[in-house]
Amino acid sequence: MKIAIVQQNYTVGDFGKNATKISKAIFDARQQNADLIVFPEMSVCGSFPKDLLKIEDFEETTMQTLQRIATESFGTAVLIGCPTYCEDEKETKLYNSAILIENGVITRRFNKKNLSLTESKYFLTDKEKNVFEWKNQKIAVCVGDDCPDNDEKITLAINITCRRFKHKSKKDFKQFSDCHYPVLSVNQIGGNTDCIYEGNSFILNSEGKLIVNLPYFKEDFFIFDTEKDYEPIDNQDVDTTALLHDALILGIQDYFQKNGFKTATLGLSGGIDSAVVVALAAEALGSENIRVLLLPSEYSTSHSITDAEGLAQNLSIQYDIVPIKDIYNTALKSLSPLFGDMPFSVAEENLQARIRGLLLMAVSNKFGNILLNTSNKSEVAVGYGTLYGDTNGSISVLGDVYKTDVFNLARYINRDHEIIPINTIIKPPSAELHPGQQDSDSLPDYDTLDKILFEYIENEKDENALLQMGFDKSIIEKTLRLVKRCEFKRVQLCPALAVSIKPFYEREIPLISKF
Repeated sequence: MKIAIVQQNYTVGDFGKNATKISKAIFDARQQNADLIVFPEMSVCGSFPKDLLKIEDFEETTMQTLQRIATESFGTAVLIGCPTYCEDEKETKLYNSAILIENGVITRRFNKKNLSLTESKYFLTDKEKNVFEWKNQKIAVCVGDDCPDNDEKITLAINITCRRFKHKSKKDFKQFSDCHYPVLSVNQIGGNTDCIYEGNSFILNSEGKLIVNLPYFKEDFFIFDTEKDYEPIDNQDVDTTALLHDALILGIQDYFQKNGFKTATLGLSGGIDSAVVVALAAEALGSENIRVLLLPSEYSTSHSITDAEGLAQNLSIQYDIVPIKDIYNTALKSLSPLFGDMPFSVAEENLQARIRGLLLMAVSNKFGNILLNTSNKSEVAVGYGTLYGDTNGSISVLGDVYKTDVFNLARYINRDHEIIPINTIIKPPSAELHPGQQDSDSLPDYDTLDKILFEYIENEKDENALLQMGFDKSIIEKTLRLVKRCEFKRVQLCPALAVSIKPFYEREIPLISKF
């Protein structure tokens, strides 16, 4: 039997575009004599629809689109992901399903059993076995993280999924460890606001060895012949920084393309974060679609300005220099009756960041450029950012990327030739809000900080566990105190491209908590 696995990029709610893409793949697979064509989870409507699932028109359009796909499937079978609505006397029941279409007719529905917390708000689950027979094969179907049903007569398992990219997360096949037959896992690619699906669909042989591996972050199509022998692939470690880079590029591209946006802006400071963001944006959107502002204050160093100019010139992007000294002094003068003789403090520092945010939003509004936020996850975690200033933006490119990985990205961007000035990479990080300021004045060094944050956020280690791992008690206490007291800031931030094992949107903590 020949099985086509189809790895595609879908847009939530764009039923016409999704259906056209699916129909073309069905046509191409039929031309290659495929007996069964497999599409990812939630292909018909795009993933994840959230409350759109509750809208009657969305339900009707989903079912109409599924029927359109079915009518174009004569001569073959299709297995495709789609939410399904089932009416009974009391209510409409909603399932996350794999739909089997045979010769143009919808014949079976296989419902997802293992629902995430978000999915459980919308979908029901059932206990029926998800197995069917086709072309002398007994096939187990599993959706998402479901394991194939146990049945000694099963000869093949098909997994349709929406697997999110997770930086530095090692891929394992534990989900299929009990399978004594080949397994096909078909995944979406593409960005949906903060979520980035990685693709990398794969096939395992009956011994659990990888024999087919589709690329990350690219649409692809493969015909698997169950009668053919495939050599195992050496599942070598990949370049995690390269994958992170490519994930962020896709996330930026899809955020703009799927929203109908074309141009972007940001503040270019001469620091590492804005440098990496602008380099990624230029690659994702094209240099001609980027316009940046250099917003020096009286505390900005000359090398920060020259570094920022050098980067803009290397990328051939438009840049404007708008000094903020006069605006800042005017604001201080206006506030002087209130501030009196009080000493210089964080209030004056944050005023500079808010002036920059004001000017960037003005340019965004005037020219229609979408403002990219440049904060990184380390800063977001400990609240090292000014609300309504450097936290401004429509989408945060690095908000789920730790500072140490930002440096890795900068070096990767410079892998062939210098794009980001080397001085930007090697100089001590600084917000330049007062003379001689460095991030290390307020924070532990980033190597230590990021390790503690990773263990606390991603691995959910408590203070005692961190102490046993050898971290300094005072640094642990300071770091956790900062994380806990800044929860109110994080709930006000723009969406961040989710690339870590545990992005902040998956970490639900009460704003008022003494724990």
